[in-house]
Amino acid sequence: MAVATCWSTAVTLPHSPHPELAVEAGLHFDTSLPYAVRLVFPPVGRVDAVEWVFGRDLLNEGRLAPAGHGDVTVRPGADGEVLVTLHGGTGAAVVNVPAEIVTGFLVECYALVPAGREHEHLDVDGLIVRVLEGR
Repeated sequence: MAVATCWSTAVTLPHSPHPELAVEAGLHFDTSLPYAVRLVFPPVGRVDAVEWVFGRDLLNEGRLAPAGHGDVTVRPGADGEVLVTLHGGTGAAVVNVPAEIVTGFLVECYALVPAGREHEHLDVDGLIVRVLEGR
């Protein structure tokens, strides 16, 4: 049975036109996807929810030193923050997440699925069925 954790927090976008404006976001982890975390921005007005999926280890490594290549990079920021840079087809956005939120979230993630034990939580048969059914 899958178990999940979610931490909601306010983040800022330091390179946006309004760097001080706080935006709600959530960090999500589900034991059925043990290698991944999700950064989710809930829907606002007519804008649908936005979700980024990336490696749990990337988030962990990036809170201490620059990590990642490609669509998502993570690095420590100033004043107890973690900077997550999301690269998309129309550009990049830097998301400033409080470091204590990231650390607390990761402590829960690694308590649910310890490092090196991720493979024990994969449901490969279920995944194959979902792929074959087109879900």
